[in-house]
Amino acid sequence: MTTPDSGPPAGGSAAEAPGGPERGGRFGNGRRIDAFAVLSFVALGFWVTARLWLDPRNGVRDNRSDQAQFEWMMAHGARVVTHFAYPFTSDRMNVPDVVNLMANTSVLSVSLPLTPITVFFGPRTSFLLFLTFGMIATGVAWYFLFSRVLVRSRGPAWLGAAFCAFAPAMVSHANAHPNIVSQFVVPLIIWRTLRLGEPGRWLRNGVLLALVIVWQAFLNLEVLFMTAIGLGVIVATLAVGRRELRQRARPFLAGLGVAAVVAGVLLAYPLHVQFFGPGAYQGLSRLIRGYSSDLGSFVAYSRESLAGSARTAVGLAKNPTEENSFFGWPLVVLLVALVWWLRRNLLVVGLAALGLLFAVLSLGREVIFEGRETGVPGLWALLEDLPILHSVVPTRWALAITPIVGLLLAFGADRIRTLAVRHPVARPQIRFAAVTVFAMALLPILPTPLPATRFDPVPRFVTSGAWRPYVAGDRSVVTLPLPDTNYAEPLRWAAATRLDMRLARGYFLGPDDRPHAEERGAALFTAPPRPTSSFFTIVRRTGAVPPITPQARVNAVDDLRYWRAGVVILGPQWNADALRRAMTQLTGIEPFFSGGVWVWDVRPLTD
Repeated sequence: MTTPDSGPPAGGSAAEAPGGPERGGRFGNGRRIDAFAVLSFVALGFWVTARLWLDPRNGVRDNRSDQAQFEWMMAHGARVVTHFAYPFTSDRMNVPDVVNLMANTSVLSVSLPLTPITVFFGPRTSFLLFLTFGMIATGVAWYFLFSRVLVRSRGPAWLGAAFCAFAPAMVSHANAHPNIVSQFVVPLIIWRTLRLGEPGRWLRNGVLLALVIVWQAFLNLEVLFMTAIGLGVIVATLAVGRRELRQRARPFLAGLGVAAVVAGVLLAYPLHVQFFGPGAYQGLSRLIRGYSSDLGSFVAYSRESLAGSARTAVGLAKNPTEENSFFGWPLVVLLVALVWWLRRNLLVVGLAALGLLFAVLSLGREVIFEGRETGVPGLWALLEDLPILHSVVPTRWALAITPIVGLLLAFGADRIRTLAVRHPVARPQIRFAAVTVFAMALLPILPTPLPATRFDPVPRFVTSGAWRPYVAGDRSVVTLPLPDTNYAEPLRWAAATRLDMRLARGYFLGPDDRPHAEERGAALFTAPPRPTSSFFTIVRRTGAVPPITPQARVNAVDDLRYWRAGVVILGPQWNADALRRAMTQLTGIEPFFSGGVWVWDVRPLTD
């Protein structure tokens, strides 16, 4: 692999080529520049998450449910360490069944090392550290890959790395998707893949590649899958186009084989649990697989960008966390110009083709333009039902364009720098023009701090342990309404107890195993509905209590027994009065108020 100006070969270091990173010494100490780059990423990371750090009562405004889920996952990682809990499934949610955590976002590669933080400072702190330092580490990892391997100088490396870590898509996912913004392992996978061609080191390099693959697998499998596809396309393109790289095919393939075997052995059991274990599902529902990128979004601004707002993004993305394809007109024009200018470089052409492929895949089964169906079928329509691909949300393919854009920006800036060095007389004009063009494209998409909102504190009834006598004998806590994708606060409560408090139902991906389900086995974002859970969902949404029939009372008792309920609690939330009246009428049990919640002792009904 080479840079756009015939830089270092794949498997080597940029420092080995004339004009590599050591040239930074002409403009100052290279280590100082590295330190500045790292500090800038730290500043950007805390800038994006500033509102969450400034007030410990704040949480992510636009994605409360996923923050609750990740706090629960951080508590699960700590429980694996402190209680030797089984890591790949859990019975602490969705009583009486289990949750398949390999098929969800278990993030064990981060939650396990952060156990001391979770135990001593709480799951919110570990979640926030995960989110903030995930972005920071991503920028740092890309910077060192660019500056040491792929480009000629530290300035362009910083530019490309900053985009990879803080592009609009990444900041959008910073709304409580720390597993997606934490892409710091991806540059390591690329680096170790490039080193596979070194003669005589195929075994060592293969093992090291396998280890970083396993690391990423326990962070986010979707990102790993897209990385593998992207790397495969680029490596194949370069192998076909460059004879010198084909000469390294033998050690490369040997190392790749070692990586496949070692990673396969280490991941065989966890992946078996994911696809065939309890709680496994058979792909996403057709509805979720319809979440695609709007064609008009590619030239629009994300709501978290400096030039963006909710108005600029409305109707172009399913929600604020999935603005994967928002680049803005100026950046799109700049990218087209850079690709044309650097078109003689095979790597640039390969990256451009790969980015176009990802963009086409992200359009989904039918092209949507500014919120309207066009009737034009998308490439994804041919692929979405295939194994593995049926678990991919198509709009996420646009997220994979972000590092491609970062690479192109770095290569373009490096080429401009080379021109300035070669033409000293025109250097001021070249630099002025370059800074102007890049500023016009990038300033509008600078990140803004994530919007935050005040979270209700975890009720004292939970933090004090007052619930514990009610759940003796392996009983569960039932919350009103029962947790799902729209109401996941009980997961935060459970996380605050280090998952000692077991919940009925929950917010997770699990199979739709209803006998007459339209897509039997496909993923739901909670357990299959039961009469009583559906009843309370309606009450919360409407604020009205439906007529209480004898059958509804029978269903309530049956469901409470199914959930092994020991106690039902209702915290502060929408339509709480209607929920309280509904539960009282269903069970005939008068609640009492304790520790910030209404409490129904339902043990007499479930014994």
